[in-house]
Amino acid sequence: MIERLRTRLARIWRGVRQASGDDAYERYLEHWRTHHAGERARPMDRKTFYATEQERKWSGVNRCC
Repeated sequence: MIERLRTRLARIWRGVRQASGDDAYERYLEHWRTHHAGERARPMDRKTFYATEQERKWSGVNRCC
């Protein structure tokens, strides 16, 4: 019973992290390993990844009207 509760809580926690974007770096690394691992380049470190994401999200015009 305790193990089942732990499994459910872990699943809920993963869902919360995914919905909030907190797992974005882990998802980036998974994508990089799948699609770019054969290349000579290395994946971005966590700090560079988040700085790049902030720039991508907030640069340019972001309004509806």
